[in-house]
Amino acid sequence: MLEIIQFPVLTDNYIYVIHEPESKETAVIDPAVSQPVLDLLHQKGWTLHSIFNTHHHSDHIGANAELKEKTQCQIFGFGEDRERITGLNYALQHGDEIKLGHHVVKVIATPGHTSGHIVYYIADEHALFCGDTLFSMGCGRLFEGTAEQMWHSLQHIKNLPPQTRIYCAHEYTQANGRFALTLEPNNQALIERVREVDLLRKNGLPTVPSLLEQELATNPFLREDSLAIQQSVGRVGEPVVDVFARVRKLKDKF
Repeated sequence: MLEIIQFPVLTDNYIYVIHEPESKETAVIDPAVSQPVLDLLHQKGWTLHSIFNTHHHSDHIGANAELKEKTQCQIFGFGEDRERITGLNYALQHGDEIKLGHHVVKVIATPGHTSGHIVYYIADEHALFCGDTLFSMGCGRLFEGTAEQMWHSLQHIKNLPPQTRIYCAHEYTQANGRFALTLEPNNQALIERVREVDLLRKNGLPTVPSLLEQELATNPFLREDSLAIQQSVGRVGEPVVDVFARVRKLKDKF
């Protein structure tokens, strides 16, 4: 079983360090800053072998250069972003599989937030490291892709097992929940989830990871077929991609 350690950095980012005890291999997901990672490695006596980047934004690759210099780790990321991901050693494509110890890490391309966004899925651990594609009760802004691209990307995630843990890269859940309630004020699962999230944040606790089954019940970006949402955005009976696009535009202004 993998040991997964998450810690907050910057304003609202999460970094994930993954350790496979049998092989003693260690990877870090989207290291924004280096010192917390180096401190954890020293504390645990671990050696960093890999960096898995989901996309090129600075709050996800900011520590690549220093960690590579100090640990000689290898850096994985989307091949077409070679010029935008610092220190990239392994150029990945959709459908590639890489190893962390005896665990298989599947690469899924999820363009939308950026043109070269990818996510990392470890099936036997029911774990998805999804960067800024999917958030708890939200999804990433469309900086480089289209709503149609993002919608198709999210379908890959929707089709994963419902017990999949969603390790996203930001603590946006509370604001996302408030927006979701404007679209589905009578969704009981959403009402309860927002209440749980408020309590967690009041006590200084993370709301991440969530479960995919929670997201399917409460995340408006995965619920474009909901009649209540279609009514709220004035898109009843229209193509679900158009419903999704309208929800994304409303969230941009929320």
